[in-house]
Amino acid sequence: MTAKIIDGTAIAGEVRANVAKDVAARVDKGLPVPGLATVLVGENPASQVYVRMKQKACEKAGIKSFGYNLPADISQAELETLVSELNANPEINGILVQLPLPKGLDEERVLNSISLEKDVDGFHPVNIGRLAQKGRKSLFVPCTPDGVIYLLDQTGVQLQGASAVVLGRSNIVGMPVALLLVERDATVTICHSRTKNLAEVCRSADVLVAAVGRPEMVRRDWVKPGAVVIDVGVNRVEDASLEKGYKLVGDVAFDEVKDVASAITPVPGGVGPMTIAMLLRNTVKAADIADRN
Repeated sequence: MTAKIIDGTAIAGEVRANVAKDVAARVDKGLPVPGLATVLVGENPASQVYVRMKQKACEKAGIKSFGYNLPADISQAELETLVSELNANPEINGILVQLPLPKGLDEERVLNSISLEKDVDGFHPVNIGRLAQKGRKSLFVPCTPDGVIYLLDQTGVQLQGASAVVLGRSNIVGMPVALLLVERDATVTICHSRTKNLAEVCRSADVLVAAVGRPEMVRRDWVKPGAVVIDVGVNRVEDASLEKGYKLVGDVAFDEVKDVASAITPVPGGVGPMTIAMLLRNTVKAADIADRN
């Protein structure tokens, strides 16, 4: 068996094209252009790259981008004051505070200060809380988990009644994606560093989501034949044979697992592109909410 490769780049491209159409339709109706504010605190190189990518994606989709680059030593009060100003700015529909924040800043307080209607990253405690409650709906879902579910849907994976295993329990990916899978009537097991017989538990999955941040941790014998494998991990591994000196790999040993799984996401080009695509979609949704209020 050779797995179907789930092309996240192509699927994300379709989402982004639809977002651009939605923005154009708003303009044709005389409605405001959606606006996204990105707040970057400090000089974390990876965060700087992510923010630039998000700003460039906004530009291509016709969304206004407002960038705020702040020093790492900014005070909690100053950061929360900026968020309050962005909450009050009608040109801004979505607010994204790039995580992680430098030490000394309280992430939860900052996230809690973002208006629920502008929480396009989906990390406001109320949005996450609604995600965990049966019968409640979050205004926004965290972008990477949302992208994972979207990829599964586009691949035609039947989640209802499926046995799903999520490897990793982070607030950003593991826990939200597990909650989304439960919402879709999958039976979910969350694994972590203290899970006993970890390989055996993963091998029970019809759908395996790897989001643990360890290069190629999931091996061929961890995967049930025919399982669908979603690899969220992005890890830099040294490779002297390459000009840049490293390569990007996921949490799954792709070359091994693709011969066992029925479908699998590559790294890069799998889940990664979906994160920004869902962020853009959430920003347009936030603009629609603002229109109704």
